[in-house]
Parts: sequence; C-alpha cells; structure tokens
Amino acid sequence: MQLPVVTLPRAVPVQRERQPQDSIPQTRQEREVLRNQLREFVRSEGLTPPLSMTNLRSVSERFAEQHGLDAKYVDYAGILLNSEVWRDQLATVPYNRRLLLLPKCLRIEDLCPAPFDEFGLLCKQCGLCTIQDLQEEAEKLGYAVLVAEGSALVMSIIETGQIDAIVGVSCLSVLEKAFPYMEAAAIPGIAVPLLQDDCKDVTVDVDWIWEVIHLSSADRTHRLNLDALRAEVQTWFEADSLAEIMGPAASETEQQARGWLAKEGKRWRPFLTACVWKAAQEDPEAEVPLSVKRAAVAVECFHKASLAHDDIEDDDDYRYGEATLHIDYGVPVALNLGDLLIGDGYRLIADCDQDIDAQRLLTMTRDAAAGHRSLCLGQGAELNWTRNPRPLSSLEVLDIFRQKTSPAFEVALRLGASLAGEGPEAMAVIARYSQALGIAYQIRDDIDDLTDDSQPNDLQAMRPTLPLAVLHDRTKAKPDERALVEKAWRRECSTDEIVKLHQLIDEYEVGSRCRVLQESYKEEAIQCLGELHNASLKGLLRRVVSKIFTVEVKDWCSEFEARNAAGREAGALPAR
Repeated sequence: MQLPVVTLPRAVPVQRERQPQDSIPQTRQEREVLRNQLREFVRSEGLTPPLSMTNLRSVSERFAEQHGLDAKYVDYAGILLNSEVWRDQLATVPYNRRLLLLPKCLRIEDLCPAPFDEFGLLCKQCGLCTIQDLQEEAEKLGYAVLVAEGSALVMSIIETGQIDAIVGVSCLSVLEKAFPYMEAAAIPGIAVPLLQDDCKDVTVDVDWIWEVIHLSSADRTHRLNLDALRAEVQTWFEADSLAEIMGPAASETEQQARGWLAKEGKRWRPFLTACVWKAAQEDPEAEVPLSVKRAAVAVECFHKASLAHDDIEDDDDYRYGEATLHIDYGVPVALNLGDLLIGDGYRLIADCDQDIDAQRLLTMTRDAAAGHRSLCLGQGAELNWTRNPRPLSSLEVLDIFRQKTSPAFEVALRLGASLAGEGPEAMAVIARYSQALGIAYQIRDDIDDLTDDSQPNDLQAMRPTLPLAVLHDRTKAKPDERALVEKAWRRECSTDEIVKLHQLIDEYEVGSRCRVLQESYKEEAIQCLGELHNASLKGLLRRVVSKIFTVEVKDWCSEFEARNAAGREAGALPAR
C-alpha cells in the first residue's frame, strides 16, 4: 500500500454560493431528504410512467399532504417525483441513445468566452464553470450534449428518433413547459432543477447531475438507500450489537474500551466497508453477514484507538464537545485502552476466517497493518515538526493528510473489497480513490475550522494546517504579514495575533483556495473510478463522495417539518 508523494490535482471550478429561490427547499440536506422521500413514495405507490400533467399534479399534492410538505414546494417536488418515476427505465437506455441538455445560464456570463450557433453554446473549455466537465464526461460515455434550452428544441430532438432518453437541467418554468412534449412522446427523462430562475449565474445540485449522467441498469446499487445503510451501520455500535459482533465485555477495561468505541461519531469508515461489500452482491439489499460487521467494527476500533492516542499527543482536552479519553481516565489508562482497541481490531479481522480463504484473510491483515504504519508515519512527521516547527508548504501539509487520513479510508475500502472477492484492478483504484478522498476530507475539516469557534482547532493550537500554508504563500510580498505567519508556524503567536491571522485569512481569500483544492481532490477521486469495470462498485463509490461531503445538520428534519407546518397554516395547496 505504498503511496507516492502527493501531487496537486487539476483545479476544478467551485460553484458559486447563492440562496435558492423561495419555491425550492433552502438547504442541500432538505433537498436530499425530500428526494429520498419521493423515491420511497414512488416505490410504495407502484407508480409507472408516463404520468399526465394532471396525474402528476394530483400525486404530488397527495405526497405533500402525507409528508407535511409546504405548498410552495409542490412544483419542485413534482419535477423530482416525475424523474423518480422514469429512473429505472432511463437506466436501461444505452448512453449513446441519451441526450444531456444543459442550460447556458450555468456559465459565468460576464466572463464566458463561448459563442453561440443555431444549436446553442459552443463551450470553449475555459474552466470557469462546470459546463466543460459535465460535457466532457457525458460525451466520453457516449451522450449527445447540447448547451441550450427551450421546449421547441426538445420536441425537434425527440422527433429525430435518434434519442431514446433525455437528462435535462433547467429552471422550474422551462421544465414545466417542456413536460407536455416529453409526455406526448413517452420518452424517459430525468430533470435536475436549477436553484434559481433568473437566468444568470445560477446554481444547481451538481452532484445530482453527475449521478444521473452515470445512471445505468448495470449498477445494481443505484436504488440502494445510502442513508438507510449508514443508519444500519450506526446500530452496529449499540451495546447489544457490539456484544454480538465482538463478544461480551467481561472486564472493566473492556467495558471502558467499548464505551469509547460506542461514543458518537460519523462512522464513515465502517460505512465504506459495508458499501464496498454491498456493491459486489447480486442483491444489494441482502442482509450484511457477521464477517462484514466484524471488519467494519475493526476499522472503527483502529480509528477510535488513533483518536485516543492523538488526543494525548496533541494535548487536547475535548473532542466533539466532550472530554477526551485521557481526561476521563488519565493518560496511562487511555493509552492502554487505545492499545486494546488495536488488538480488538486485528482479532475481529482474524474472526472473519469462516467466510473467506486464508489468502484473503492474510491480505486483509497486511492491509490493516500497512494502513496502521502509514498513519503512524504521518503522525510522526507532525510530531517531529512540533520539535522544530517551521513553515510548511501546501504540498507538505497535504502529504501529512495523505499519510494520516487517507490510510483509514483505504483500509476500510480494502477490507470490504477483500470480503467481496474483488481483485487487483479494484484494489489499485481503491488506493488512488482513498488518497484523494482522504485529502479532500481533511481539507474540509480545515475549512470548517475557519468558521467553527465552538471548539479548539488546528490554527488556534498552532498545528500544521492548510489555511496557514496557503496564507504563508500568499503573503510573500508583505514582509510584516509574512513575519506574523511565520511566527504562527513557530507556534509563538498570542491570542491577539491569532485574531489577526484570521483577518489575513479572510483578506487573502484563503478559504476559497482551500475549497478549490477540496473540490479538485474530490474530482480526482471520482475520475479514477473510470478504470473500474464493476459498474456497481463504480456507481456506489461515486455516490459515496457526494454523501460524505453533503452538509449535515442535526435535527434538521423536525425543524424542516415545523417550517412546513407553518407554511400549511398560511394557506391550502394552490389549485390548478
């Protein structure tokens, strides 16, 4: 699992941030949950295409009433519902019989150099917006692509008989006008609504477009509910489940370790193990066997052990708003509990021997050990830096991320792949995917630190951080400011100077540069999946990137429902 020194990926455009129009749910999380609810509604109702406009309106209103959806979101929900009705049928259409229709208003109008002809915009591939990447990927798959819009154009394309399905991106009003033509032709179509309808510098849920472009019936997991799978993985860390998976916690020491293991966490790593195993199954809804649960819990054992040790090494008193393990039990006990969890992780891997042969079990053990070594080498590089602190370049910080964060993702994926019987091709892709995903994930943490004052962060603790590396590079022309940044790298800043650093980070738009790097590494993770021949694994790992980087808001559901209830009190559903 030897990885090369990290390199910077090709920069990709970062989408502008704009508030959605009032008739569209305001947060990505709300839109994601609404889409999942509609997907389940279509399944439970047994809806089949095509739906007439009248029928679609009636069904959308029934859904809104059942789920307490605000009346102003009914049109948006109707677009998503119709797309879900067509989803399975569109998945059977070959890519070379599909059309991707993109709107010109996704471009940055004031800077876009692209001309127009009678068919629409001729992208100059300047890299300023997402049109270039979407067009390139779709055409590589075999799509016909047009950057244009209008219901008359849709009808003329349908009449050629050369297109059997359409993936369309447009505003609600244009999608509504195009609907009768699609209905009349009974042609499968999935629409991704723009979040604004003012026709300039608009935004969209780009991950949804990427997902639909790659939709294929060869991907058996395209209906798999990742939220439900993640919720299931969370249940594996309840006391009764851990007892079943790991055996009883007989001693006080084992009980203390189980308590730390069960503490709140995102569980992305065990989730990844389960995802890879699911992708290899003929029936992705099949029950997860005990061996996969053991491997998934082993991954979390390694992760929680590393957190216990890191908190001691970094002298942190709190994690996720709670006291760290060594604050609760003291350093000697915390060290021992971390060591116990490492042992438990390897024991759980060994206990997978009933479902796999000896060679695969040996591979799993080697992968876990290699990941453990890489993590320690990354942590060692950071600890050695603290003995003689100096400014680090962005590449040096990213290389620490590569060693500290990426191995945990790779081990999680490789254990699931081994249990699923994947071969060398998949393992090679997983290595590159994990490196890019892990770096992007750690960049996201550094970006979050810039705006989250609820707990100590790397900048305040004066640990290696990407924003500080970027700021050091950008202050070359200002000796006084550069001196302050170098003082921060030497861990000599006062509280007031830390405040000044935050001001400089804002002035030099360091957060924007970090976001470009995050998006670029996410894109690198996705692009390497093109080498996979397993459509299910490729599709699932693509969606995992979107899932991990979707903003999560705790308790948002009750808040969203409360707002919906307030909206319903204001008036009934509009008649049409």
